[in-house]
Amino acid sequence: MPAQSTRDLIVEEADALFYERGFETTSFADIAKAVGVSRGNFYHHFKTKDDILDAVIARRMERTRAMLDRWQMEGEAPRERILSFIHMLIANRAQIMDFGCPVGTLCSELAKLDHSAQGRATEILGLYRDWLAEQIGELGAVDRAETLALHLLVWSQGVAVMATAFKDEAFIRNEVAGIEQWLASLPDLSQPT
Repeated sequence: MPAQSTRDLIVEEADALFYERGFETTSFADIAKAVGVSRGNFYHHFKTKDDILDAVIARRMERTRAMLDRWQMEGEAPRERILSFIHMLIANRAQIMDFGCPVGTLCSELAKLDHSAQGRATEILGLYRDWLAEQIGELGAVDRAETLALHLLVWSQGVAVMATAFKDEAFIRNEVAGIEQWLASLPDLSQPT
């Protein structure tokens, strides 16, 4: 596997810092220090913090698409694939309790800043919504697929917000169990009766 380029390292560290500290409070110096490069070398790759933000959003979009593709290939049925999304709350619980959802927090911060990149960041949530709607549609709820997908996305984002506020792993697990029950209650209209 080839070594990461300096540009890729900058984007990776910026992504982590934007998630853990926030976009607005993370400086060029913070990112350069985390990567271990001089500011001159840093500016060779990125002229502005917005350029870095664009690269971070592109990285998150790419990783989200790859994850959704993996879930699509690995899950035998739509319910199983949806469970992969839901179980992300458990798998990432420590980070969520510390920093929230990486996508949700970035979207919220950029919205507060009225930042021009907010719409692009929101496209990541759109990837989840569209993928979930596709899975729900495969269950046969085509006419309600987008509504139910948004419901599930809102529920998961609410769990992330409350988990960050209360730092309560049991809360996350209870909510995930509730989401699992909700999913199990959806009829599979794709199967002949």
